[in-house]
Amino acid sequence: MTTSFYQEGEVVLGGLFPLHYSPVSSVTSFQWEPQQTTYEYFSARALRWMQTMMFAVREINQRRDLLPHLTLGFHIRDSCDHVPVSLRGSLAVSPVIIGDAASGVSMAYILRSALLTRCSLFFQVSYFASCSCLSDQKQFPTFMRTMPSDAFQIRALARLVRYFHWTWVGVIGVESDYARFAIQLFLQESVHYGMCAAYHMIIHFVILVIVTQGSSSRVLLNFSGESELRSILRECLHRNVTGLQLIASEAWATSKSLWGEFGDLLTGTLGFGIRKVDVIPGLKDFLTRLGPSHGHQSAFLAEFWEETFNCRVNDSLNTHSHSVSYLDREPCSGREVLGDVYTPYADVSQLRVSYNVYKAVYLIAHALQDMTNCVAGQGPFINGTCGDPKHVKPWQLLHYMKQVKFSTFGEEVSFDHNGDPIASYDLMNWQRGQDGSLRLVKVGFYDASLADGRDLVINDSVIQWPVGKQVPRSVCSESCPPGTRVARKKGEPVCCFDCIPCAEGEVSNQTDSLNCISCSDVTWPNEARDHCVPKTIEFLSYQESMGVVLCVVSILGACASLSVLAVFIANRHTPIVRGNNMELSFLLLLFLSVCFLIGLLFIGEPSDWLCRIRYPAFGVSFALCISCLLAKTMVVLMAFRATLPGSDVMKWFGPAQQRASVVLCTAVQGLICLIWLLTRPPYTNLNTGHFSSVIIIDCAVGSEVAFWCVLGYIGLLACMCFILAFLARKLPDNFNEAKFITFSMLIFFAVWITFIPVYVSTAGKYTVAVHVFAILASAFGLLVCIFAPKCYIVMLRPEKNSRKHMMLKG
Repeated sequence: MTTSFYQEGEVVLGGLFPLHYSPVSSVTSFQWEPQQTTYEYFSARALRWMQTMMFAVREINQRRDLLPHLTLGFHIRDSCDHVPVSLRGSLAVSPVIIGDAASGVSMAYILRSALLTRCSLFFQVSYFASCSCLSDQKQFPTFMRTMPSDAFQIRALARLVRYFHWTWVGVIGVESDYARFAIQLFLQESVHYGMCAAYHMIIHFVILVIVTQGSSSRVLLNFSGESELRSILRECLHRNVTGLQLIASEAWATSKSLWGEFGDLLTGTLGFGIRKVDVIPGLKDFLTRLGPSHGHQSAFLAEFWEETFNCRVNDSLNTHSHSVSYLDREPCSGREVLGDVYTPYADVSQLRVSYNVYKAVYLIAHALQDMTNCVAGQGPFINGTCGDPKHVKPWQLLHYMKQVKFSTFGEEVSFDHNGDPIASYDLMNWQRGQDGSLRLVKVGFYDASLADGRDLVINDSVIQWPVGKQVPRSVCSESCPPGTRVARKKGEPVCCFDCIPCAEGEVSNQTDSLNCISCSDVTWPNEARDHCVPKTIEFLSYQESMGVVLCVVSILGACASLSVLAVFIANRHTPIVRGNNMELSFLLLLFLSVCFLIGLLFIGEPSDWLCRIRYPAFGVSFALCISCLLAKTMVVLMAFRATLPGSDVMKWFGPAQQRASVVLCTAVQGLICLIWLLTRPPYTNLNTGHFSSVIIIDCAVGSEVAFWCVLGYIGLLACMCFILAFLARKLPDNFNEAKFITFSMLIFFAVWITFIPVYVSTAGKYTVAVHVFAILASAFGLLVCIFAPKCYIVMLRPEKNSRKHMMLKG
């Protein structure tokens, strides 16, 4: 009974498959010294891989279009997933070896064989070794594979984790070259997607489970082989670790044999499985052709038969079986039918690794065919020589293999300069059927040949999750919503952070923004601070109560002035009207009504033309009023001086001179305003500095000097008027209005002296309101103080409105 599969041929292909393995793999970093190892498990899947290789060789030998004049053979052995066993006697197998499954075994095999032979006399085509380290052609020049490199798988896994917004992920693996390189690559790739590893370890499985149990991460990425994973899952069951979202590496993403014992833990698992083929014609029949008689020919088949039917082939000696009661088994009856029971060996629903084995055989066959087709003198080697397919030199065959392109079952098979195939994965979801059985459902795919954004496709709606129907959450810190920014926590991974609200005047409109952006001068953050909105426009308008009140008061003041003017005109022949310089009184009342109406220019939305009218109109109108008062005061002084004997002063200050003085005094103010308008005139200003969320539309004075010159000149006229009125206060009361002018000037000073600090300290529409209030208050002060006593006499005490009464001394 043989412990290998062998068939003669002109070119014999070697094969290494892990038919037996231990509970925890003994494959570590290049450990090839013999160790005491117990192989407790028999892999029916590995037997299917062996049989697939035999099937592919037989199929090629039967073809007339591929190697019609060359016969392939095979020599297939059990590597036991262990370096020493794989090396034992394998150097004499063949110059071309299909295997091994494990990356660590493949690496150690190549390095050890090179060391023993001092050169590379043979090479490997692996069907399941995925470590990216094997892409290093300087260190492993005789290695190729039909299994995609982990570099592609890692990129796909990182994209998968990012797709579901899992930023806090546990990454583990039991000590092996495969796990170490895979975890290292994943950590490097995850940086590009803003993910963090809650923990990443390559240590004993008990410690792995303890760390997993104590972590806040609910997503666990496991870079372990099937045998190592069993030990980890058993420890999880022992410690009642549940509710984890497992992410499978391709090493176990489709390992159905795990389901029976660990189905509760594995429900909802997501993982990328290598591309499968729906069917390999004839393979199912080839696999199920086995009967009890085949067990007498091969120890491998005998053990498979015994494990499948729990019986004992009479002349077999199953040294690998872990069953203590093996000798107590009943002998196989010979009536067992493979099709009557389920076994992973005959399950061809997930032809993934088997398909890789199939492609590996065809890769070698096509390379031999290209070597056969080579024309002497046009070959790729020195002097145009060709290789001899019946006396294969490994380095020659390797050259052809790296150039090979062929098609199988609609797939174009080719290899890059590292000897790696183009990666394509199926995203598999472990779902529990209604009867409790495993359903491996394809829920998406990753194709490295497609551009970013199209390479990963996922159908979320058909995914079954471990708990409930919602995508599990696994983050160190919840995402910062719009309106906040990320603040890193010192000494912690980038995925752990605080969310800080954006400062005043700043917004963030994206989740997890690193920085807030400032709004423009004319916009301001909304309440949520997630976008900028136009600032509120503010000015003293007619639609608000303050504007309405000031408008009404302005109109009332103008009406009052005009009403007094009407009364005076109606009583213009009476002594009290004539005796107080009637013409100047009429002018003063007219100018006062204008002053009241000037206040309306300060209400409403400012514009450049309105600003250029507002301030000059204010300055000129008050200059007219004060000039009239100044002329009236001078008239009073001149009139009493004219009563002195020999005085002809009134001749020099008659009505013409009085009007001229008013015009002259006002002209100076007009000149100041003209210079102001021609140099730096007032203009509309959008003031964003006083209130952050408000744009104040106001009138900037343009030239501060000109503005204060206007006010100063009005003050100068008022001071002159006050001094003259003060000097005339001792004159007879009944005729003298100087005391009323004095009192009105005191009110005028009080209003405008108070106005200056208030005007400087307020902002926005309140500044304008203060200005209007000062205009109205000072105008009312003049109107009431000067004309109220006269109106009282004219309208209520007409008996005092006589020349006789006017001539009496008060």
